Amino acid sequence: MASPSDQMTSRTEWLRQIPSVDELLRRERLVQLAAINGRALVVEAARTVLEQLRRQVTTSPEAARSLLDPSRLEAAVAAELERICAPSLRPVINATGVILHTNLGRAPLSTEAIEHLRHTATQYSNLEYNLAEGTRGKRDAHTAQLLARLLGAEAAIVVNNNAAAVFLLLLALAKGGEVIVSRGELIEIGEGFRIPDILAESGAVLREVGTTNRTRIQDYEQAINERTRLLLRVHPSNFRVVGFTERPSLEELVELGRRANLPVCEDLGSGCLVDLHPYGVDEPLATASLRAGVSLVTFSGDKLLGGPQAGIIAGREELVGRLRRHPLFRALRVDKLTISVLEATLRSYLQGRLEEIPVVRMLQISLGEMELRAQAFLERLRTRLRDTECETEVRSGHSVIGGGSTPGEQLPTRLIAVRSRRFSAAELESRLRAPEQSSPVIARIEDDWLVLDLRTVFPEQEPALAEALVSALNPHRP
Repeated sequence: MASPSDQMTSRTEWLRQIPSVDELLRRERLVQLAAINGRALVVEAARTVLEQLRRQVTTSPEAARSLLDPSRLEAAVAAELERICAPSLRPVINATGVILHTNLGRAPLSTEAIEHLRHTATQYSNLEYNLAEGTRGKRDAHTAQLLARLLGAEAAIVVNNNAAAVFLLLLALAKGGEVIVSRGELIEIGEGFRIPDILAESGAVLREVGTTNRTRIQDYEQAINERTRLLLRVHPSNFRVVGFTERPSLEELVELGRRANLPVCEDLGSGCLVDLHPYGVDEPLATASLRAGVSLVTFSGDKLLGGPQAGIIAGREELVGRLRRHPLFRALRVDKLTISVLEATLRSYLQGRLEEIPVVRMLQISLGEMELRAQAFLERLRTRLRDTECETEVRSGHSVIGGGSTPGEQLPTRLIAVRSRRFSAAELESRLRAPEQSSPVIARIEDDWLVLDLRTVFPEQEPALAEALVSALNPHRP
């Protein structure tokens, strides 16, 4: 056994043999990488690798011989360079069955929307140019007419998300005055977005009426005074109050607003444009609210609408105009990329091509279709797995819409359940998130089984999903 002094000498000798950055960068492979990626990035990668090597030699001098091999150093620098340059935002396979998974980007966009985006974003466009008149135009013109036609609204504008839409509405219409809201609608959704906080920041004063579970039209009527600016109705997008409950109808609230000469505004959140009752989903339609006489509605673009992140405000032309003229509107407006994708998505609705919109398509998949897909996938998977590696089965389960939409409602589905005899469900789930080759897979765990729901997996992703599963179940994979 080497003495401490001998070990110190060994470390010193090996540290002396570590090449400098300049020496390392003269290697042919790294010269080529510098020509492709730029010298600065290769220098950064080389410094990182050499620093790691110094630490390894210091802690484990016996491993220095292999670590100092020039070809291994080149490979290590190339790997570090690839890590630096790899995109952080990357596609994943969503096998959770949560259609609007907020952490996974909510609504996936349609192929048609991306093609329109590619066509307009890679060239100049008439974003703010009126081609007919040869004068400056307004960027929201591209979506305003489509939204007005689809919703039956007089006018519509788009901002960067629904929180911004609600904030702009309150700031422009109620600053310095009171806004009447039912106590049962003072909700909080993701990222700490609270209706009371938004009201406070807008300069409007919250006037709570009713109780958590019961609010009557008389409660609103009695709260109206000379400082009241609007009546606000908020859709409970991520919870349900059940049991002994009461809430005035939209028609009652609209009639009260008409008598008191006050606008009635509704934050719908999800932005549903399609009747989902045939698929077992009860979600209010934006068109129904406007037909009932609501002055303004607000909702998200990347939830049930199936488009990009955006906040849509639609309703009476005079009120929309006030919002558009507000100084904050410019700070909250969307860019040409969002407009392009939203326009294409709305056009699919207008022309009745709902099958183009992934979210709508996923919602409409029947239980029978899910059964056929799950059985076919599992049959293909089993041909690649040895019986001793795992147990697999198709079982009944539920998909959810997610994204703060349709709380408490589920869609019946068929799940693929996998249990490894070597790895726990948690280990298997972790290995799926870090595959060697294919896209990361996000799955669920139920009763120590890994479960996958193909409702949120695109058919063209199924081969990659199978490959990731085979790799994750491989005991020889690190």
